[in-house]
Amino acid sequence: MKISIQTEDFDVSQELKILSANHSQIGGINIFVGTVRDNHQGDAISAMSLEHYPGMTEKSLEDILEQAKKRWDVLNATVIHRVGDLKVGDQIVLVAIASTHRGDAFAACEFVMDYLKTSAPFWKKEHTADGARWVDARTSDDERLKKWQVKD
Repeated sequence: MKISIQTEDFDVSQELKILSANHSQIGGINIFVGTVRDNHQGDAISAMSLEHYPGMTEKSLEDILEQAKKRWDVLNATVIHRVGDLKVGDQIVLVAIASTHRGDAFAACEFVMDYLKTSAPFWKKEHTADGARWVDARTSDDERLKKWQVKD
């Protein structure tokens, strides 16, 4: 399992080679790559700044990957999240989940991404023509996360 919080960009192809090395039982890898888009809530975005809580963020990501491993057949996983100043079109996040079967890879990847969008200790600031603003979690993201909660 690889977790990296970094300022530098990542090479998806290279990360997939690393993820699958020495894992001949992998039947599928599901990947998600998030990028900085040029608009949000009807406003043009010129850039984005991301911050995190060092140490706490990595621990949080380790915990969510452990949860994914308990729920699905996860053979290996990579989560890379960038921080710092990014421009439109830059890659922000890579979640790659390797499994023996595609269904587990899809579900685990979606689960990890939903967690990253709602609960991981990252803070995003969008830069617009009217100035910078912090981005709150969307209600729709919170609703998506509820589907993963364990019922008592």
